[in-house]
Amino acid sequence: MFKKSFSTEIGRTNPDFIVHVPKNIEKGDDCGNEHFLVFDMKYGTLGAVWTQSSFEGRADQRIVFSRSFNGGITWQTARTIAGGKSDPKTGSGMCSWGFPILTASGRIYVFYNKHIGVNDIFCHTTGLMGCIYSVDNGVSWSEETIIPMPHDKWDNPDDKVPANWIVWQRPLDLGDGRHLAGFTHWVSPKVRPPAPLKAWWSEEAVIQFMRFENINDDPEPRNLSISRLASGDAALRAPILGYPHVSCAQEPSLVHLPDGGIFCSMRTATGSPCFSVSRDRGETWTKPEILRYKDGGVPLMHPVSPCPIYQIGTGEYVLTFHNHDGHFGKWGPAETTFHRRPIWFARGEFRKDAKQPVWFSDPLLLMDNDGIPLNNIDGSPGRTDLAMYASLTISSGEPILWYPERKFFLLGKKIWRERLEIMEVDKK
Repeated sequence: MFKKSFSTEIGRTNPDFIVHVPKNIEKGDDCGNEHFLVFDMKYGTLGAVWTQSSFEGRADQRIVFSRSFNGGITWQTARTIAGGKSDPKTGSGMCSWGFPILTASGRIYVFYNKHIGVNDIFCHTTGLMGCIYSVDNGVSWSEETIIPMPHDKWDNPDDKVPANWIVWQRPLDLGDGRHLAGFTHWVSPKVRPPAPLKAWWSEEAVIQFMRFENINDDPEPRNLSISRLASGDAALRAPILGYPHVSCAQEPSLVHLPDGGIFCSMRTATGSPCFSVSRDRGETWTKPEILRYKDGGVPLMHPVSPCPIYQIGTGEYVLTFHNHDGHFGKWGPAETTFHRRPIWFARGEFRKDAKQPVWFSDPLLLMDNDGIPLNNIDGSPGRTDLAMYASLTISSGEPILWYPERKFFLLGKKIWRERLEIMEVDKK
């Protein structure tokens, strides 16, 4: 039998930084790590918020936090800041998918999905919105506040059942004191037909947005003003191939355009990502379209897996994706645990007056993990997915991608400028 070692497994993707290594390579309460959001804090400190558990979706799912004082070279031991005392039978109290917002003063708000033991679709998506904050750079945290979420046509008609929602990236700082977060809104089974396929992603989902209007004023969470955008029929939809009435639009990723617009990439079940654009600070959005290398060009190929886009300069971007449509080796589009690899990246540039305002270079291979599974808990096949539930920071001009590896290790990798500079994007 193949015996796994920490050194071999950590090194498969050739990381430049190591943030979190579980205590045991086989199983443990810290072996599930994902939605890994690293961000710049005050005094040159890096902060990291992520969702931790023994395995994704288990009742011990919680929000943890860590800091680095030397640019990511070393990190404090992660500590739980929300959850950690959930009911193992119902999942009540589990906290998932935390995301941070840093205000001008340095206050850190962290928002997350709080499960209350009432399940509509998946236990780790049905939940209230919890919020905590820190005024001392993450040393201590406030008590939890539950923030009301407006009811939408996509929600369960029973108002005692929370919404099904996930924010997976850091919200976009709009530069005017407001922050914009895109989120996946899973449609309640009570207001739609059954899923058409035996794939979890065929449970219908749309994309909406929430804009934090007064967060830069450092209000108490109960006094936050949050606008819901793309509500109801205005939600972004991307039909599943062969099932035009069912949307699989998930995991929006947002960047600024130099002309004041906002560009959104999203994962879909079309075999490619889609994109949408807002020209009014997130109020309205264009109908999602297939993401191509350029106007009239071939589509980027990608299955139902994260495909984040990050801004690395004015009108300059990087997008990570798998460069296949879900048919990978012996796996098919429904087998997301196994086909979410390898990771390719493309450099993007703004194109004024183009229908698709960001065009992309040919891709380069960034990393792979050889498909070796980890976290084979309770006889499961384990995880091989190199899914980019990731984040990006920039240090001395060099972009650093912070990523979960098999939802087990948390690592960082430099995307060297010298590689980006040879990635030419068509001008026309």
